[in-house]
Amino acid sequence: MIDNLARIPLDAIRVFEATARLNSFTRAAEALGMTQAAVSWRIRDLEQRLGVALFVRETRRIALTLEGQRLASASSEALNLMRRAINDVMEQDQSVLGITTLQTLATQWLATRIGMFQLANPDLAVKIDVDNGLSDFSGHGTDIGLRFGSGQWPGLESRFLIPALFTPLCSPELQASLDIRTPADLKSAPLVGLPQEWAEWFARVGMADDSETPPPRVISENQAMEVATAMAGQGVALGNPVFYDREIRNGHLVRLFDANIALGGGYWLCYPKERRNLPKIARFRDWMLDMARSDASNIEACRLSGQTVGTIG
Repeated sequence: MIDNLARIPLDAIRVFEATARLNSFTRAAEALGMTQAAVSWRIRDLEQRLGVALFVRETRRIALTLEGQRLASASSEALNLMRRAINDVMEQDQSVLGITTLQTLATQWLATRIGMFQLANPDLAVKIDVDNGLSDFSGHGTDIGLRFGSGQWPGLESRFLIPALFTPLCSPELQASLDIRTPADLKSAPLVGLPQEWAEWFARVGMADDSETPPPRVISENQAMEVATAMAGQGVALGNPVFYDREIRNGHLVRLFDANIALGGGYWLCYPKERRNLPKIARFRDWMLDMARSDASNIEACRLSGQTVGTIG
């Protein structure tokens, strides 16, 4: 039976169901956007595959045979079940927005703003997954990725959000106790972060060949952890001033110098190109870009880096 069913094209069942329901080749053709000849051919092909007549063809009218009546009832029920299932899936997909993002971007920037998006879009639930890997968007309910890099990912459209600027940050107490006034004073300070990032920062301020520069005391690839360590008074970390603007303004962190470095790349919003016009993706994309454009600290960071919010990668 399964083999017999596999030989029946689903499109033929769809054409038959419409013809039986409307009791007319002509009206079925109009409803399906086909020609009457195409509908008639589909029905003939289905009858040949089944080995039975489904319609009695009379002058200017058709009527279902007994076999046709049995198939019409079953096909109508099956297609209605499929339509309801498809509608349920589509409604569920359109009611939940899946976002995958980096931890620092999630905790220091997105978390303080996402509530505004939800207030403006009460019909859309947001599911956020924090993951440093780049999702391939093949399932798992992922619609949008917020990622760090060049903005060049195969199959994805990327929009620039935030530049990758870094500056030394520490607690007010540590700055006072170590009397940090110039980059050279960092020689005696406990550093936090990746050695290569600190090496590049020191090179930008003219200290590339200084052998007395100490290696970082705490090494991490997680900016949120690094800056949290600095805020606790345990060292000096390189952090993005856009992410820590609130802590800097509140006095929980001190931005030691105006010397920012751009480590290359930036933070991007990305999604599959073929889904760019999906309403929920378009709504979040437009909102996110508006937030990035209106953020005063990000405006300054973009000016320093020469980047423009919304640039397509």
